[in-house]
Amino acid sequence: MQVVCDEIQIGQMLADLVEQIVEDLPAGVSPALVGIRSRGETLAERLRERLQTRFSEPIDCGTLDITLYRDDLNRMGYQQPVVRATEIDFAIDDRFLVLVDDVLNTGRSVRAALDALIDLGRPRAIRLAVLIDRGQRELPIRADYAGRRIDALPTERVHVYLREVDSREEVVLE
Repeated sequence: MQVVCDEIQIGQMLADLVEQIVEDLPAGVSPALVGIRSRGETLAERLRERLQTRFSEPIDCGTLDITLYRDDLNRMGYQQPVVRATEIDFAIDDRFLVLVDDVLNTGRSVRAALDALIDLGRPRAIRLAVLIDRGQRELPIRADYAGRRIDALPTERVHVYLREVDSREEVVLE
């Protein structure tokens, strides 16, 4: 196990993501954030807090459960998937959405999230923000905003641990 980012570096990556998002926004538009369960929702909330200092109007933030949109449910064998609620209490129609996740790898989770979002409405635009982009894509999906790129071998796993979920704050490569 190799620690590739500590708590201070994660904080800097979040600050960098905020700058990337603000620079990319059309004039007069405030984003709405949607985090993919489970660490994406935590990161979305952290980004919302940081972005809120830059905008006068409240930044909407929601959580998206993609369980039933995954393309690997049949591969899970006898395991019953745990479906949790999607919690988006604002209209996404004609909104500039930032979809947030912890790690971008194959692109399959993001594809599932896009399908789920489109079932909820028609946003003006959807951008993808990830803390870690590790490559290894299987689908033509890329992050619009990334905290850091880590070149990991296909056999290696990247784990993001966040204080709110894991009682520790670091990114490790195993």
